[in-house]
Amino acid sequence: MVERDAELAIVDEALDQLTGPGPDAGGALLAFSGPAGLGKTTLLAELRRRAHARSCTVLAARGGEQEQSQPFHVARQLIQPQLAGTSEQELRAALGSWYSIVGPALGLCAPEQGAPPDPQGLRDGLDWVLTHLVVKRAPVALVLDDAHWADPESLSWLAAFAPRAEHLPLLLVVAYRPDELPAHADAFRTLPGRAGQRPLPLAPLTPAAVAALVRDAIGEHADDAFCHEAWTVTAGNPFEAVELTAKVRGRGLRPVQENAPQLADLAAAQRGSGLVARLERLGPSTVRFAWACAVLGTAIPQDIAARVAALGTEEAAGATTRLRDARILSAAGSTTGPTTGPTTGSMADHEPETGLEFVHPLIATAIYRAIPDALRVALHGKAAAAVVDAGLGSSAAARHLLETHPENDPWVVRTLREAAGENLRAGAPDAARRQLARALREPPDFDERAAVLYELGCASLLTEPANTVNHLRAALAEPFDDPALRQGIVIRLAQVLAHSDRLAEASESLAREIAQTPDVRARLRLQSEQFMWDAFNAAETDSPARSRRLTRLADRLTGRDLTERYVIALRAWDACLRGEPVDVVLHHADRVLERPFSWAYEDRGFEVPVLAAMVHMYADRPGRAEELFEAGTAEFERQGWRGAHLSFAYSLRAYIRYRRGRLVEAEELARSGLHLAERVGRRTPVHWYAIAILLTTLLARGRADEAWELAQEHEFGAPFPAAVVFPDSQTVYAELLLARGEARAAAAELEAVDRRLTPRGIQNPAWCPWQLHLARAVAADDPQRARALAADAVRRARAFGAPSAIGQALRVAAEVAAPQDRTELLREAVTLLSASPAGYELARALNALGYGLRDADLLRAAVVTARECGADALVEEATETLLGLGGALPSGSPRADWVTEEEIRAADLAVRSEKEPEPASPDWVLSAACRKLGTDRSGLRAALESFARSST
Repeated sequence: MVERDAELAIVDEALDQLTGPGPDAGGALLAFSGPAGLGKTTLLAELRRRAHARSCTVLAARGGEQEQSQPFHVARQLIQPQLAGTSEQELRAALGSWYSIVGPALGLCAPEQGAPPDPQGLRDGLDWVLTHLVVKRAPVALVLDDAHWADPESLSWLAAFAPRAEHLPLLLVVAYRPDELPAHADAFRTLPGRAGQRPLPLAPLTPAAVAALVRDAIGEHADDAFCHEAWTVTAGNPFEAVELTAKVRGRGLRPVQENAPQLADLAAAQRGSGLVARLERLGPSTVRFAWACAVLGTAIPQDIAARVAALGTEEAAGATTRLRDARILSAAGSTTGPTTGPTTGSMADHEPETGLEFVHPLIATAIYRAIPDALRVALHGKAAAAVVDAGLGSSAAARHLLETHPENDPWVVRTLREAAGENLRAGAPDAARRQLARALREPPDFDERAAVLYELGCASLLTEPANTVNHLRAALAEPFDDPALRQGIVIRLAQVLAHSDRLAEASESLAREIAQTPDVRARLRLQSEQFMWDAFNAAETDSPARSRRLTRLADRLTGRDLTERYVIALRAWDACLRGEPVDVVLHHADRVLERPFSWAYEDRGFEVPVLAAMVHMYADRPGRAEELFEAGTAEFERQGWRGAHLSFAYSLRAYIRYRRGRLVEAEELARSGLHLAERVGRRTPVHWYAIAILLTTLLARGRADEAWELAQEHEFGAPFPAAVVFPDSQTVYAELLLARGEARAAAAELEAVDRRLTPRGIQNPAWCPWQLHLARAVAADDPQRARALAADAVRRARAFGAPSAIGQALRVAAEVAAPQDRTELLREAVTLLSASPAGYELARALNALGYGLRDADLLRAAVVTARECGADALVEEATETLLGLGGALPSGSPRADWVTEEEIRAADLAVRSEKEPEPASPDWVLSAACRKLGTDRSGLRAALESFARSST
């Protein structure tokens, strides 16, 4: 290598750091950039050689101009060779729960039926696989050449993974042409690392370096004028300089000044029209073979190229020899190319052939662009058929079919649909969308068009909701006679409208279809979808009427199938929001959960199972809610749903922990949920949930200033979402204002909440305590109104019947009551809350009652309970009052999640009692049991049974 000493010194430094002993050893990131021909590939080859010499495991891949549309092409090159010869059983053991998520993307197994992983889940899985390989086979050098041509799926994954390299025994090296690097890989332009500024640009060779190349190849007798002209005509490009010297040597040209003018023509023959002219001199069959190879891309199987070129075996062998002699083709390098179709069984059965490759990508590009347009299209068509016949699958054929012209060919449509289905299930929806859009242009047969539009809508659901709506509406406009397909289209259309914050349109689309659906079961399925999206529509105009229809329908259903159970679950949720008695709510929830209720049905959303779990939280069964969420979260993770799904799961689990008074854990989960939501996008439904729950938790911990700053950072405020969010976003915003002392602004927001929720019949203060916050907001200016609001909230809470809701309402009622009325209200609040799972609300009531009575024992109980909760500001407030009374602080704090034997005995005794006692003072042991088991007193039996099962 010439004039690459500085770059090689950086390589050696990075390899020394990777393989050296001691605590300073570690990974690094290197990026080399430069125009075509400046020696990036040669430099990376030398890097790989040096890495092998240091006993490194080398993972190598190369982007291909013709393979950019083939998803995970680069990822497969990197990882497949490391798993070659591994049986399916060994692969399952090695990859664990990631097998079915990353296996199809890496070509290790066929995609399974069912909902595909989301892109984030797949990237997380690829991260795990690569990290596992690096740790197992350390030290590792990962080398990606021609990164600008890598497929988008692989490149975006590696760009996101790259910063981890410095924390692993991994040297990650990429080389690319800066002008061609796509936007989703911009991270490579600014890679941090030990080796200095990123990227490292390669410079053209100096005249002296080109002279050295010429004299090394031709002889020391090459004169200065000849060498300088060689530098001039190649502009110092190493590839062109090397090729030029080879031409000079092959022609027997004397390297003297009088022959220097011939160098320009020789250099021109290496590129563009000159290269094409040189190729044509090799004969028609050789030209056809070269064209076929250019169409096929990299790691070219000679037999497939021969078929595409319409050559016999001997003709193809002869063409290969001539092209190799002409320095156009060579045997593919030691890097094994990936398989292109799905595989089953052992990897050993599917080891790809090494094949052929072009000497340099510049040559491949020049030859490909020289193919006449019509012939190039035809060759891609032949290549598609050839790879399918060779057993490489529809995905391998699809990239060729994307380059062909529409011809109304059913085989093309079928192949593209098959490839799109594989890619969609493998986690590459963008590739599936490209293939289905091309299938639509073929076009499909008249009776197949609606199905293709539907599949296209499914493929673009997450990434292009506006286009998805257009595709699905176009599908409905097609004349077809398939009721199941029509129902699927309508349900998917409603789903994407709802997820785009267009819930009213979602409901209307379902209503139109319900009216013209004669089949009773199909109509019920559509009704269940409409009830669900109506339940999430904050601006629903006729909620009471919808509730009455839902009640009549659900009460006569038996739950015999999934659709009926969905309707019953929605009835439970509606009853909860409306504040019907908690026994009614739990009765319907129990009907739903008598049998397993998956959160990951392929053709249904996860919303209804979430609602069925959440009603338990509002009904003072948060322990049961957490059990359901743990199972649902595990399903999401098994499916590879690590974007919006997992964010919802973490955030709502945080909300359950908040309601139980486990605020430290709630904050941790809420931050995890917010981190995932940020990857989905701000002001999306999942983001509203995540930020509202985190803000609520921070306020409970006494960090109002931090909460406000976070709200400002995330633009939390008007306009609020059209979808129902819990906790209600506008109510949380009002709480923030109250915490900042802006009572009038808070009152205005809460009055708007009243106008929004009351017409919908949402009256349960356990779900949204807007009345309680409004009472606090107006208490100073209008105490009578404040007391009326609080009294009405107490009435509604008693109608619902959950002790935590009644206790919270009583505490706020005491806060705004006349002084002589406060003690009685607070005593009842403490009694109720002590037999509930609501630890934070209990601590607040104990503090208020202890302060009012100047009772040191109550204040000590408040300090202990607030400590358990992690309510730091409340601990400080209760401590200050207690010390002011001369009381002693309690020492230590029991674990909030560890149920003692004494507490189990107290809970068991309460279960065996004939009726609930009404003690003069709370039973603090039983109170702790309720909080730790996650239930009120009436749910102790089921909670103890669940605890016993989990303990065995």
